[in-house]
Amino acid sequence: MRRRKYNPWLLPPWLRQFRFYCRTIIVPICGFQFIRVIIIPTSGDLIILLLLLLLCYLLLKDII
Repeated sequence: MRRRKYNPWLLPPWLRQFRFYCRTIIVPICGFQFIRVIIIPTSGDLIILLLLLLLCYLLLKDII
């Protein structure tokens, strides 16, 4: 079975707008979390940072 090409313009407008705002907000949140991990490193903060970095990568590469 062939896979269809991904076209973000086929998504509903509200979902495109939501993804746009998530992209603009995720990078400063990752930066803040990174500074927090550097100052007070806990395992919970490190896990949150890793999840945020994964989400940032997926959003910026248009995977989700």
